[in-house]
Amino acid sequence: MPESLAGQRLLITGGTRGIGLAIALRAATDGASIAVLGKTVEPHPRLPGTLSEAAEAITAAGGRALAVPCDLRDDEQTRSAVESTIREFGGLDILINNASAIFLAPTLQTPMKRFDLMHSVNVRATYHVSQLCLPHLKQSLNPHILCLAPPLEISPRWFGMSLAYAMAKYGMSLCVAGLAEEFRSDGISVNALWPKTGIATAAVQNMLGGEEAIRCCRHPEIVADAAWQILTRDARSATGGFFIDEDVLRDAGVTDFDRYAVDPRRPLMPDFFLNEPDLRQLRALFAPPTG
Repeated sequence: MPESLAGQRLLITGGTRGIGLAIALRAATDGASIAVLGKTVEPHPRLPGTLSEAAEAITAAGGRALAVPCDLRDDEQTRSAVESTIREFGGLDILINNASAIFLAPTLQTPMKRFDLMHSVNVRATYHVSQLCLPHLKQSLNPHILCLAPPLEISPRWFGMSLAYAMAKYGMSLCVAGLAEEFRSDGISVNALWPKTGIATAAVQNMLGGEEAIRCCRHPEIVADAAWQILTRDARSATGGFFIDEDVLRDAGVTDFDRYAVDPRRPLMPDFFLNEPDLRQLRALFAPPTG
């Protein structure tokens, strides 16, 4: 079983910021080669970080970086991005399907433009990038695909709250289930990873309550550390799994989770699609701490 990601070649979609960048930096500390795909070439007023800044951070952390501008909704850009990665690194060992679009609204308040965006980025891009990378992963000694997708434990509650987004995220989960079974005999490990709590990302900042919501979250590093645990396993040891970040780390012996909290005094906001309170109950978490 690999003891690190040294020498591994990764492609990460949506690797410019948040969870994708955190996974990239964790791999970089081992000396991995990482291609980050994203759209943010110039600074964005509401989204931190650019592709070039992500590449600089990966290099500073000890990794080899390749920044690839790519709109995953464009087939030619996506194909070119994968080809550029293979050309630069000479192959591929790990694919991280992290890119995702979110719009939380009931059906009557969801424009079809938003519906199409979520399904193009979350489902179609996950399927397409995996399709393009699979022939190369077959040549790897320890090939992994990891998707940031929820467990396939479908509850009507989540669909009733935001149908379009729930469909798009569970579409990613279905990709995990299907690819894991289809490529089991090839030794390609295909798994999903999902946070137990809210993660301090731009999506939470912009859509779920701003700074108050962020203070009820954990840092992206908890997901990155859990991803590292999965990706350093023998690929033939487990596939088709739907992992929760905290559970993975507890199994690895981690006991101190306060270090991941943005504000350890605050109750943590549970993430979507888990057997936890829904959004109406989450508002109670944003009250100032007492004592």
